[in-house]
Amino acid sequence: MRIFGVILAGGEGRRMGRADKALLTLGGRPLIAHVLDRLEPQVEAVLISANGDPARFAGFGCQVVPDARPQGPLSGVLAALQAAEGMGATHLVSTPVDTPFLPGDLVPQLLMAAEGAGGLAFAADATGDHPATALWPVGLAPALEAFLAAGEAKVTRFTQAHAAVRALFPDPRAFLNLNNPDDLAQAEAMLKGAA
Repeated sequence: MRIFGVILAGGEGRRMGRADKALLTLGGRPLIAHVLDRLEPQVEAVLISANGDPARFAGFGCQVVPDARPQGPLSGVLAALQAAEGMGATHLVSTPVDTPFLPGDLVPQLLMAAEGAGGLAFAADATGDHPATALWPVGLAPALEAFLAAGEAKVTRFTQAHAAVRALFPDPRAFLNLNNPDDLAQAEAMLKGAA
């Protein structure tokens, strides 16, 4: 089993004033650096799913994979699945770039949940499901490509159709999404131990 990771950094950042979320600073470092710190030790290699100039990620040492046809996070997952498969990966773990507090046992817990199921598992906690943080067998790429080609784009619709299972995590702060300036301020407070 060879597991790669992908950081989904292709969002438009509408609620952050259209800022490039990956490069917003948290604790003096870009958001993507925090996610990379959490994900990299758990996988063989990390890809960055992003459109636009890949040079902005040059300092992170990861291959940047653009979407063939931007349709939301699943486009990034598909591009990364195809790239990872070409590099010999069997599975891909995806996570959004705005989740800087990922658990250190993310990948083992996703693997454990997927065992005996169809191989597709996503993170969940007491606050709900986090389907963009998921374990994807690379063999799902053709089905995902067909799904997107049919004009579908909703992550949960695809995961439900492929019998995805939940991996439950105890700390909901682990999947805190930084969608707006208030979320970013809350994350700063968490880093400082004030929240």
